[in-house]
Amino acid sequence: MRSRYSAYVLGLTSYVLDTWHPQTRPASLEPDPPGQRWLGLEVRQHVAQDDTHATVEFVARVKLAGRAVRLHERSRFECLAGRWYYLDAAGSPSP
Repeated sequence: MRSRYSAYVLGLTSYVLDTWHPQTRPASLEPDPPGQRWLGLEVRQHVAQDDTHATVEFVARVKLAGRAVRLHERSRFECLAGRWYYLDAAGSPSP
């Protein structure tokens, strides 16, 4: 999760796509809007379901046009051939 956040901060969309599960990966990603600034990441919880599945709850903060926004998500990950991939957002996290 931290490496994907860092890739978003640095505008490395190819890395974000490379770490996205092949079954759910979009064809492309739009670059961040001009003036968008990532402010921080808080990983709140990591839960391993088994050796190849896990969830990560996080809050990412971003600022755009002077307005701060919080992205609160519980993400599902799957390990394929020894490498973890973002699968999707899993339901609504607790407040």
